[in-house]
Amino acid sequence: MKKINNGSLTINHVNEQVKLYGWVQKKRDLGGVCFIDLRDRSGIVQLVAREGECYQIASTLKSESVLMVTGVVCERESKNKNISTGDIEVELTHIEVLNSSSDLPFEISDDTTALEDTRLKYRYLDIRRNCIKNNLVVRHKIMMAARKFLDREEFIEVETPVLCKSTPEGARDYLVPSRVNKGRFYALPQSPQLFKQLLMVGGMERYFQIAKCFRDEDLRSDRQPEFTQIDLEMSFVNEEDVMNLTERLLKVIFKEVKGIDISLPLRRMKYDEAIKLYGSDKPDLRFDMPIYDIGCVFDNTEFGVFQKVLSEGGIINCLVAKGVASQYSRKKLDQLTEYVKKYKASGLAYLKIADVVSGSIAKVVSEEEVASLKDVLSLEDNDLVLIVADKNYNIVKTALGALRCKLGKDLNLIKKDDYQLLWVVEFPSFEWSEEEGRYLACHHPFTAPLDSDIDKLITDKKHCYSKAYDIVINGYEAGGGSIRIHDEAVQEKMFEALELSADDVCEKFGFFVEALKYGTPPHGGLALGLDRLTMLLTDTDNIRDVIAFPKTTSASCLMSECPNVVSSEQLEELAISVNE
Repeated sequence: MKKINNGSLTINHVNEQVKLYGWVQKKRDLGGVCFIDLRDRSGIVQLVAREGECYQIASTLKSESVLMVTGVVCERESKNKNISTGDIEVELTHIEVLNSSSDLPFEISDDTTALEDTRLKYRYLDIRRNCIKNNLVVRHKIMMAARKFLDREEFIEVETPVLCKSTPEGARDYLVPSRVNKGRFYALPQSPQLFKQLLMVGGMERYFQIAKCFRDEDLRSDRQPEFTQIDLEMSFVNEEDVMNLTERLLKVIFKEVKGIDISLPLRRMKYDEAIKLYGSDKPDLRFDMPIYDIGCVFDNTEFGVFQKVLSEGGIINCLVAKGVASQYSRKKLDQLTEYVKKYKASGLAYLKIADVVSGSIAKVVSEEEVASLKDVLSLEDNDLVLIVADKNYNIVKTALGALRCKLGKDLNLIKKDDYQLLWVVEFPSFEWSEEEGRYLACHHPFTAPLDSDIDKLITDKKHCYSKAYDIVINGYEAGGGSIRIHDEAVQEKMFEALELSADDVCEKFGFFVEALKYGTPPHGGLALGLDRLTMLLTDTDNIRDVIAFPKTTSASCLMSECPNVVSSEQLEELAISVNE
């Protein structure tokens, strides 16, 4: 008798003898007859054990015991439309307990009240819940769709090293000590960046890999110390070639996983425009609430705060929340003020539009300024205007960008199952680091500048832009890439711009710079974050929900209790001492 998946049984199997395996989800003993919900990966089916040996065994079963049963499929008298097998049940002729279960630390159900830490400690039990299991199935489907698509597009899957050289120009590396070469260390890869570029030098032309990567950085709900990306690189391409191929890949993934048709081509938005309108390089376009520049309204203002900001070359920007002013009490507006202060804004001014305008600055702005504001912003009664002013452009944009996202959620402006995708392009080549007192690469040192900006690598870093592009989905960066520098002279100029000495370059990137001398083709690529993409397609905002065995925000595994202490013998063998 062939094993059959529980969830595949239908009314068409009535009168068939079947063999089933699975876990006891639930048991209902009515005295003389016992109903069991048997769960395997495919779903749940109801078993019926009547008087006799089957009933005797069934009546003693504990939840999550593992069974092998045989029986006959019958049509149910009381059907259950909530499950796919709800039209049938299986009358048992044999039941065998393959393994029993200890008392559970939490209930195996999607609506469990168990704390996340408890679920992570017993993650193997947590995976039995449908919500986690289904997330892992979606992850699998994304990987399979990507592999099939890229294979059709003539990409070759190549594995790159996991033990690499440390090149600390970005996030911190995870280091691995070498036993053979004492005092020396490998680094776990933050990405396969250099190796995939070297594959282009090697003439592979089209490479991909579902690559495990590692970054020792502070964690959030959408980050993990080890993560996976769908990594690809192509020779003889420009930005549009890479973006067009990625769009078609995403179209296939969305169709196969969610049944959603994405309209192509996707929207392109320059980095500067994204910051100007949405205060973010990953704008959420599921709702319409742009940032407005209202500095012109206050050119001749007598309000001292705004006067000072404009005299220092600063900006006055705002958001307009339509038709909600009456919903915001003073207490709620004070909470919004504290929220923007987290993003270094000095405060939040506001106006409530009505016949009599009220708000924190209603008494210090003129009637003419209010009238101009109404005209410029097309304001209507019950609109709420939220204003941030500062001499620092980035503080204003970042604070309002964060506030915009908060309002989108608080006001339920986001439609369920709405997916808005776009490309953010032409990122700055550099960003200023206060900590290091110098410009750092905005993406990485191998990102090609715009052809028109090559000379700005040295003369005007602040206005130098790159051939970089990020794919943004619903306010998350789902992936990013760039056209790479393939010309040795331009790469040398980039290193100079980053204030790396010849010795620094030789020590960190010598093998790569050497390779550029041997006929490197123009090339570019991209990496899609598999974890984040799965998170987006499973409607969760917690990346731990889509990884089989994730780490906590303290980069630890509660289940296996790592990282852990190692023996003094191991440390001695590696010539390492630990300072407590």
